[in-house]
Amino acid sequence: MRENATEKRHREAKGLDALAPVKILELLADGQQEAARAVDRAVQAIAQAADLVTATLKSGGRLVYAGAGSAGLVAMADALELPGTYGIAPERIAVLFAGGLSAVADLPGGPEDDPALGHRDADIIGASDCVICVSASGSTPYTVAVAETARARGARLVAIANNAGARLFNGADVSILLETPPEVVAGSTRMGAATAQKIAFNMLSTLAAVKLGHVHDGHMVNLRADNDKLRARAAGMVAEIAEIGFEEARAWFEAADGSVKVAVLLAVGVRNVEEAQELLARSGQVLRAALDELQAAKSSVKRA
Repeated sequence: MRENATEKRHREAKGLDALAPVKILELLADGQQEAARAVDRAVQAIAQAADLVTATLKSGGRLVYAGAGSAGLVAMADALELPGTYGIAPERIAVLFAGGLSAVADLPGGPEDDPALGHRDADIIGASDCVICVSASGSTPYTVAVAETARARGARLVAIANNAGARLFNGADVSILLETPPEVVAGSTRMGAATAQKIAFNMLSTLAAVKLGHVHDGHMVNLRADNDKLRARAAGMVAEIAEIGFEEARAWFEAADGSVKVAVLLAVGVRNVEEAQELLARSGQVLRAALDELQAAKSSVKRA
């Protein structure tokens, strides 16, 4: 049987437990940094995956994350951040986690070995969805089963694994190989492998958000501002983009019922919320395109 790189012993692990604490930490830090560099080799595949996610969300499909154990937790963390950070409706996101979300507090290992459970959980998947399956080994039975069901139902499939030739890659529309080195603590893929997965998920979902028009000049202009900190952040975005004072920006943000994009358009001259929403609809919810259309209209009036 082929030995997975994620199960091999690290080249400097012999005698690890006898080393000085600072030396142990240096080895652990080096392991994390080396794992992070593995993501550099996967940027093309991550970009392709972001295209699939963007197309799915634009067409009304759902984004489904699937995994078990540490890899599943990394996937879940990314999924749970999207509604607040980028305003993606929670009903457009689903998480399939081996053993269910109630297992998170304990992380029992048994459910990840159950392909039947994976097939049952994947019953929610439809042809219009995009499914992201992640497994460090690339052979976790639960996650592979979810991928098999996704393929059978015609869903778009993104597979993320840390071992070349992973079974999870079979039939995937996009395969993201994060070829991380052996862990300093052999097989503990919550360390380097999970670090690479976390970075890849951050990159993938952020690029998709940019493509969906939820990022403007580095600002998360589609955020859900549901506490004081985020409302202040949103007003600050409006102030910077529209080049106005903070208090004026806060007033426009309140008038826009909590929409940064609408508030910016009101601040630069759109007459009311309805017109701002129509302008955004024509621009595909991309603030830059809406601002360009508005500027073009103003220039046309001046020339006339």
